[in-house]
Amino acid sequence: MAQNKNCGVYLGDALARYGFGNDHPFGPKRHHAFERAFRKKALDKKVDVLLPKIADQSVIELFHTHEYVELVKRQSKTGKGYLDQGDTPAFTGMFEAASTVVGSVCDAIDGIVNNEHKRAFIPIAGLHHARRNIAAGFCVFNDCGVAIEYLRHQHHIQHVAYIDIDAHHGDGVFYSFETDPYVVIVDIHEDGRFLYPGTGAKTETGKGDAKGTKLNIPMLPESNDQDFFRTWEDVGSFLLAHDVDFILLQCGADSIKGDPITHMAFSEKAHAYAATWLCELANKVCDGRLVAMGGGGYNHDNIAKAWTAVVESIS
Repeated sequence: MAQNKNCGVYLGDALARYGFGNDHPFGPKRHHAFERAFRKKALDKKVDVLLPKIADQSVIELFHTHEYVELVKRQSKTGKGYLDQGDTPAFTGMFEAASTVVGSVCDAIDGIVNNEHKRAFIPIAGLHHARRNIAAGFCVFNDCGVAIEYLRHQHHIQHVAYIDIDAHHGDGVFYSFETDPYVVIVDIHEDGRFLYPGTGAKTETGKGDAKGTKLNIPMLPESNDQDFFRTWEDVGSFLLAHDVDFILLQCGADSIKGDPITHMAFSEKAHAYAATWLCELANKVCDGRLVAMGGGGYNHDNIAKAWTAVVESIS
């Protein structure tokens, strides 16, 4: 069926299956909370609702090592043990579920590059902690990192901006591209002195040729919307100073007040503001091309509010 809207949103049980059970903070109900709010606001009439797609292993291995992907496949069959030191348990069907997150993000990129849409949103994506060779922080495959490599290898797009407003520092993305001058990173997060993974100091600005292409903004617990808006002045001037051919936004809802495992106090207005500003930047510098990924968030009402605010802002 021909697509005719500016924005595509990926929904479906194949995405909801990425999670660690109903009793785990990262469970299938996160997807359903977003979908209910999405349909209640009739956003399905404003955007194209797209089915999840599964990625080929070769695409996943643009970012992850072959040995690690094979480990995920083996533990996916048994559903036993952990993929890291105790944060990320294996579950049956994990490989297929995580591959679907990656595949949906890459399909969104294809659609945008091929002018089917200008923008896209994938709710159960933005798994920004996984490193190239290990899982971390509920993240099996790092779809953000794969997206950057996919833009390069599949579409020859080098200058990528990655903006992360999740409460947790996106360490798996940051350190994987810390020495890469073509990947511009902005990460606004709760200060690592108070929250996992404990990284993302403002002195970390990139290494070697990439020095000055990364902006870490650690914020104190209970930082609110006004703090965010003031901070964004620095973000805006930083992004405008760099070349950008494609924008990736990780818009974790765990930075909203009331999340059970973080200590920030943003509202969905912060997420709407960031998404709107980045859309305007994208329209000016890269033909509107932007992919937003849901990221974290463990209060279901906050997920519903933040992610629908992002979709409203980019559609």
